[in-house]
This record gives sequence, structure tokens and C-alpha cells, in this order.
Amino acid sequence: MKLPIWTQATHLAAQTPPERNRYVDFLRAASICVVILGHWLVVALFTRNGQLHASDALSLIRWTQWLTWLLQVMPIFFLVGGYVNGLGWQSALRRQEDYASWLTRRLQRLIVPVLPVLAVWTLFGLVAVSLDADRALLKIASQFALLPAWFLVVYILVVLLTPLSHRAWQRYGLASFGVLAAAAMLVDLLALGVGLSILGWLNYLFVWLAIHQLGFAWQAGRIAEPSRCLLWAAAGLAALIALVSLGPYPISMVSVRGDELSNSLPPTVTLLALGVCQSGLLLALEKPARRLLQRGALWTATVLINSMIMTIFLWHVTALLLVSGLAVASGIGLSFFPGTPDWWLTRPLWIAAIAVALIPFVFFFTRFERIGQAQRASPPPAWRLLLGCAFVCFGLSILTLRGIPTETWPGINLLALGLPFIGAALVWFNPRRAPDLGK
Repeated sequence: MKLPIWTQATHLAAQTPPERNRYVDFLRAASICVVILGHWLVVALFTRNGQLHASDALSLIRWTQWLTWLLQVMPIFFLVGGYVNGLGWQSALRRQEDYASWLTRRLQRLIVPVLPVLAVWTLFGLVAVSLDADRALLKIASQFALLPAWFLVVYILVVLLTPLSHRAWQRYGLASFGVLAAAAMLVDLLALGVGLSILGWLNYLFVWLAIHQLGFAWQAGRIAEPSRCLLWAAAGLAALIALVSLGPYPISMVSVRGDELSNSLPPTVTLLALGVCQSGLLLALEKPARRLLQRGALWTATVLINSMIMTIFLWHVTALLLVSGLAVASGIGLSFFPGTPDWWLTRPLWIAAIAVALIPFVFFFTRFERIGQAQRASPPPAWRLLLGCAFVCFGLSILTLRGIPTETWPGINLLALGLPFIGAALVWFNPRRAPDLGK
């Protein structure tokens, strides 16, 4: 018996235009699954001598840090983003569509789905504060729950810059990637070598824009041959090994508790090398993968995941925290020390429990992705879109860095929580009506 949601996905899959590159959609869907799996596996709750410990697998099981070379797949998001944004911007230029119209469509599915997450955590925060909950625990939980929002902040900035970055690609080709890579190296040199650590935050743009340029190259067919892709992969891997072996960079491609330096907060050139390696390897597999995606089940699953991808991504940590809270309250599953055989054997049950907890969130909140896809008669002016993005990004940045609690009334940061709603209103609401051509 097929579920209605699968039947609907099958219907959508059957309508796929033959010219569509299904591998782009597959990489997006597969990457989101890898990110979720990594987040669900990294949490390590256990009791020892009657005391509850909340830690992470990467710091307790040191060898697992090598796995982040596979599980840190954020570079693939930006590679896919470059392909999609480049294709969409070229299409807009052919239709003589202005920047505001193109940007409105790109932003709505990014911004609208995050608003329910903020609303739920605002309500939860107010209840927790009224019950005099531990502010430190609320801060950690809310920071973790809103962790996916950091990607939105950076990705929105990359989308805003797409016309400029694509123009640079058209004029300079792969040299535009080289300039951004060199800028990322210079930032690391100044931040880590000279001590100007504040400059390290610039690599949120330089590193991810560089990978985004590779997406343009992919879309243009400049790195399509498997042999050339494998050379890129080998060069990226060699650079990555050299950086962690000879440089100050840690092995883990994500932040690890207790480490003085993080490769991801902010990004360093190690993530750029990892992105080059992953991009080359995955693009070398494009042709056989596209043949596999012509078959029904795999492509239907890809369509299904992509139809709710923002919802899954934004709510998966909240589902993880819900199951973690239930585990702590009940004491179930906390007797296994992370890294032991029993702990590993229980991970499938742990993941299954969180997946079940995620289902209601997906059921109730996927509709906000459909709202984001609504067509507009006329877009807001570009200045309003940019201002709206500034509000959204600033609010989300504060929340991901500091969490929701504050020391002042009413106990949570209503300003930071409210800024994305103001930004969304600027992007979404437009009182101007399109001209009536019948008059």
C-alpha cells in the first residue's frame, strides 16, 4: 500500500522535464540527509556514577573526527546553489526579468519556512522563562535548535551577490574561483598567522562564494569530464591533507568542544579544499548517477525529499532535542558510554526515534514551503528586498550566536526573534498592484 505522499511524489516525478539535470536535485537531497544524520549521531547523552553528561561523539570518540571529511557536506550545498542560481539568473536575463523579480522568487522559499521555527521557539522560551528554567540550558538548546539558520544567513548573502559573481564568472571563468580562493588564504594568514582573528569571519563569504563559482563552472560544462573532475578531487584532497598535517588546522571539519581552532566557525581554507575534493569526486560520478536517476524509485525519493527539504532541515534539530529531553526524563538509553559496542548498536534505534519525532513537524510545517513558491504579480523594489534580507540575516545571526534568552524582560530576545518577521514582511508584502492591462 502506497502512502499518499509517495503517490504525490510519483506524480510529480513523472512530470519532470527531460532536460532537467536530476543529479543536481539528488545531490541537494542526499546532502541534507547526510547533514541530518551527522547532527543526530554527534549528540552523546549518558550517565556515569549517577550523573548526567551531555557531550558530543567527536570529542569523546576522537577517531570519528575523520568521518567529518565525509559528513561535512555544506560545500555541496553551495556547489548545487551555484548551478541552480547560475541557471536561474541566465534564464531571468533571457526573459529580460529584473533583479527584484528574480530575487523575490529565490528568497521566499528560503525565508518563509524559518518563521514557524522562530515562532515555536519564542513560545517555548516564554514558557521556559515563566517556569524559571535554567537560562544556560535554554541558551544552549536554542543555539543548537537554530543551528541550521546559520546556513540560511550565508546562503542568502550568496544569492544576493549572484548577479555580480555570475558576471565575474562570465568574464574571468575559473580565475574568479582562484581570486576568491586566494582571498580565503589571505584571510586565514591574517586571522591565524598575524592574530587578526576578526577577519576570519570574511571567509563565510570568500570560501562559500568560491565553491559557488564551481557551481557556475559545473553548469557551464567546464568541469564535466570525469578525468578532469578526478584531478580536481585529487588536488583538493592533497591540499586538505597538507593543511591538517603541516598547518595549524584540526582534523575535524566541524567544531569540536575543547579545540582551540575550528575549521567551520568561521570557515577556513580547509573547507575550501574539502569542497574542491568533494565537488571533483561527485561530478566525476555524474553520468552514471544520472542514468540511475532515470529509474522510478530513486528519482521519486529525490523529488519527495526536495518537496519538503527546508522543513526537514530547519526542524531536525528541534526533533533531536525533543527526543533527548524524553531520554533524559525517562532515563532510557543513557547507560551506554559513547563509543562502546552497545552504544553503536543502539544508534539505529536513536535515529529512528528522532525520525519519528520529526514527522509531525514535517506534516504541519511543510505548507510554508508552498507559500514560499507562490507567484507574485509584482515584486517589491530591490531596496526593500535588500533591507528585508538585512533584517532576516541580522536577527538569525544573533540567535545562532547567542541563543534566545536575555537577562532583561521578558527573558528572551524578542528583538532578534522579531527581526526575521520584519524582514519577511518587507520581502513578502507589496501593497502595489500590478497594472490592469484590460483598462
